[in-house]
Order: sequence, then structure tokens, then C-alpha cells
Amino acid sequence: MSYSDAITNTRAELRELYKAIPAATQGFSTLSKAVKDNGPLSVKEKEYVALGMALVQCCAPCINFHVEALMRAGATREELGDVLAMAIQMGGGPTLMYAGTALACWDELAAAKG
Repeated sequence: MSYSDAITNTRAELRELYKAIPAATQGFSTLSKAVKDNGPLSVKEKEYVALGMALVQCCAPCINFHVEALMRAGATREELGDVLAMAIQMGGGPTLMYAGTALACWDELAAAKG
């Protein structure tokens, strides 16, 4: 399955989850919007933090979402590499494996943009 397909499938699963437990998921959405819309860090910087945490937590769907969000926020592949290196330094071997996933996701999404 492509990373783009994985992102689409995860979005579909989340839509169903939002229908099943609207109060909890709405609360999470409100929190997410408040965090992104406020504070001294840019959305791109916040997405780098989120990606680093997703890598260390070994959350493949999170990695895909945050790589996609970084692209929308104007990140570069070089910046992504720097974040991946820092995450590997902090997270060790498991993070190394998921960093490869993040880079592959970036490359696939970038190629699709043409």
C-alpha cells in the first residue's frame, strides 16, 4: 500500500471513530487546533516536534500525517533529514527504522506532487 493510500485509509477510519465517539474526538480536535493556532512556534516547528514524537512512539499513521503536514507547511527534505537525525539520536534503533519510513513517505508524496 502506498503512503498516500495509507493516509487516505487512516482518515476514513478516523471519520468513523469521530462518529462513534464524538465528544471525545471533538475534544481532541479542539485541543489540536488550540495548540497549532497559538504560541510562539510556527506550525512547521510544531509539526517537527510532532514528527519526532511520532517516530519515538513508533506510530506509523502519525508519521505519515505529520510528514504530509510538514510538506504543506513548507518544510524541505533537508530539514526533515535533520529532524530524523535528532529523533534517531534520542530514540535509538527503533526510531532509526521508523525514520526510514518517514523519509520514504516524504519521497513518495513529493514525487506525486511532481
